[in-house]
Amino acid sequence: QVQLVESGGGLVQAGGSLRLSCAASGRTLSSYAMGWFRQAPGKERGFVAAINWNGGSKDYADSVKGRFTISRDNAKNTVYLQMNNLKPEDTAVYYCAVDFGSYHYTDKAYEYDLWGQGTQVTVSS
Repeated sequence: QVQLVESGGGLVQAGGSLRLSCAASGRTLSSYAMGWFRQAPGKERGFVAAINWNGGSKDYADSVKGRFTISRDNAKNTVYLQMNNLKPEDTAVYYCAVDFGSYHYTDKAYEYDLWGQGTQVTVSS
């Protein structure tokens, strides 16, 4: 059974940093695009960042460009999201996901086939 497990969330002050990890088990994900999304209370799940199969191409939501960096280590079957200069509006549950249908990234949530359980990120002002 394939699973994605996020970790690294927590409470941080505005301006601080966190690094989220998404570890996969049960299947090698090195051939597939992966993404990070987030959902704040009362809002729809929104795109944050995505990466293609080998890490050579990446995409970011405008709201996080220059502050967040997505990366992957295929040897460890893990994707990361480095978040710097965090703002209160970044507060949300963060989810990672894998698109088994493509090696190239997409920002469309419906394209992703498997999701993790999410990790809470709270940024205080």
